[in-house]
Amino acid sequence: MSVHNAGPVHNAGPVHNAGPVHNDLVLVTGPTGQQGGATARRLLAAGRPVRALVRDPESTAAQELAAAGAELAHGDFDDPQSLATAMSGARAAFLVPPAVFGPDGWNIELEARRGLDLVAAARTAGVEHLVFTGIASFDQEDSWGANGKRRIEKAVQASGLHWTILRPVRFMENYLARGLVVDGIHNGVHRHLFPAGRPIQMVALDDVADFAVLAFTDPERFHGHVIELAGDARTMAAAAAKISEVTGHPVRYEEVSEAEASTLGDSIINVWRMSREGRGWHADIPALREIHPGLRTFDTWLAETGAAQLKPLLAG
Repeated sequence: MSVHNAGPVHNAGPVHNAGPVHNDLVLVTGPTGQQGGATARRLLAAGRPVRALVRDPESTAAQELAAAGAELAHGDFDDPQSLATAMSGARAAFLVPPAVFGPDGWNIELEARRGLDLVAAARTAGVEHLVFTGIASFDQEDSWGANGKRRIEKAVQASGLHWTILRPVRFMENYLARGLVVDGIHNGVHRHLFPAGRPIQMVALDDVADFAVLAFTDPERFHGHVIELAGDARTMAAAAAKISEVTGHPVRYEEVSEAEASTLGDSIINVWRMSREGRGWHADIPALREIHPGLRTFDTWLAETGAAQLKPLLAG
């Protein structure tokens, strides 16, 4: 199942309240990134007060959030004191610590430490509800870099707070990526690790945000739930054909070869091999649509925003 209760969890100990909680204020981490930005905008649109944790309050993205009504909090994932200050007075927090991927693969220790620091800051500040967004479960998780996120999940579950964990699959917005060896569309070619003929799950960023808002709106209902998130499943070849149809620009799919994948690190080649063994994401899309009837299909995403964003990229 894609939506399940994780069962009993261990309390991490007493929670020290740093002071009165301010109404329904939500601290959003990563608000200038994809998931944090979408969630901050959705919360503001729903009338929920938002405090955005930003490294550079003067950046264009931060100023756009401020103009939309968000309170800006200057802070850094590697500065625990700034996290404590940002959390103070918030009722809830959206956690999306950045993953770090370098030449040697995922920096799991850094990612996990950042997440654990966020959870600790939330507990100390008296935050009542955490929504953590990580990554969808995949077979043989030890082999492809999910360990950092799973360690953060365990800390969230053991926090003693209300909590909800979101596990999104690959984003539909990845088609807009530029400069990546894998994903995005370059010169009319979309290259990825997956077999051309196997349906691969995907989700729109706005749906991740929608589920986060649902959880923040009804924390009792969503407490203790781990939610695998996807909105559609298409073969990579069929998705490329659909993009061609709606944009008027020919796009074809090309599988990354095993030889090339092996040069990109252990995590990449492991995903390449597992996907050819029939392993992959397993969100229960019909069950998700019962919770969120507006859950976007790939066609919906293209019609709403995707095609309009893709056209200038493909024309360039």
